[in-house]
Amino acid sequence: MKYNIFIAALSLFSVINISAQENQTQEIKSESEKKVYIKGNALFVPIGIINLGLEHQINKKITVQGDVFVSPWKSFAGHELQYYSISLEGRYYFREAFDGWYLGANIGASSFVLQKWNYWNDNSSPSKIEQNVVFTSSNLYQKGYSFLAGITAGYQFKLSENWRMDLYGTVGTSQDFYKGYDRVSGKRYDIAHGYNKSGEIIPYRGGVMISYRLK
Repeated sequence: MKYNIFIAALSLFSVINISAQENQTQEIKSESEKKVYIKGNALFVPIGIINLGLEHQINKKITVQGDVFVSPWKSFAGHELQYYSISLEGRYYFREAFDGWYLGANIGASSFVLQKWNYWNDNSSPSKIEQNVVFTSSNLYQKGYSFLAGITAGYQFKLSENWRMDLYGTVGTSQDFYKGYDRVSGKRYDIAHGYNKSGEIIPYRGGVMISYRLK
């Protein structure tokens, strides 16, 4: 009787030990299989703007993403829209990497030649430098650079074995340094000797990323 109990206990211990080893092996394997996805923003493709990214898994719930944004339009619908940016983002997934809801912290930098939305009219805009010189608002544009930092929220889900869709948006601070010009005369319309400085809280990233697994 004691011998049978000993054999049963030994068998149970062996099963538990084997199960623990299998779980440990799976965890190690899962840790070693760090996924990497390349992605493109489908939202901007129809208007000829390129937004590409690379998302790399750090552990079960954390990833790091880098992306570039290129809008090459010297004129788009009558407005300057040259915008070039890079950003780096850390993401925390509540379920697991590349699956479900996540929050991220984003930093970025950009260079631009564009016309702000509040200049999309034909109002008169007196020069701040020369007397008796009046510009038309729709002819004025801004050239400069920005530093950005914000919070991203998004949701990612599986389309197929190697494809995923990532819906996201980022809101944060944009610290801008720019000079204002009149496109007709080439003159500056602002009074600053160097760069104008402005800061605002705005949504500055977002879209629908289609992702493909590289490894």
